[in-house]
Amino acid sequence: MRVFSLILRDPTQMVRRDDVVSLVGADASGSFGILAGHERFLTSLRLGLARFRAEAGDVTYLALAGGLLSFEGNTATICTRHFFLDRDRDRIAQALEGEIEREEADLREMHALARNLEREMLRRLRELGRTASKPML
Repeated sequence: MRVFSLILRDPTQMVRRDDVVSLVGADASGSFGILAGHERFLTSLRLGLARFRAEAGDVTYLALAGGLLSFEGNTATICTRHFFLDRDRDRIAQALEGEIEREEADLREMHALARNLEREMLRRLRELGRTASKPML
């Protein structure tokens, strides 16, 4: 059986497997699969689950928060903000749900901070406008 290497990277970790037989993922066009010897390939992965099968036959699930996948020189590289690996599909689905909830909460907080910053900037601009319109003695 022909194999290829899989490199998974996020800001805090890197995992390399050199015994991967197949990789199944999803992008905007739908699901796709990669086998050893695939021609050069680049795509943007969707948030969700992917999976790969090792030479020994075991399947490992990969939960990721989107990312980029490139395949070149019989090596697949996935760069993402965060990923989880597990052989138990249910457990990794729960981890993905938790990650989605955390990201949504972070996004809500960032929007609130941006609104507050915008309000403060407008308030300051109004104050500057009032100060500039007063005659100087």
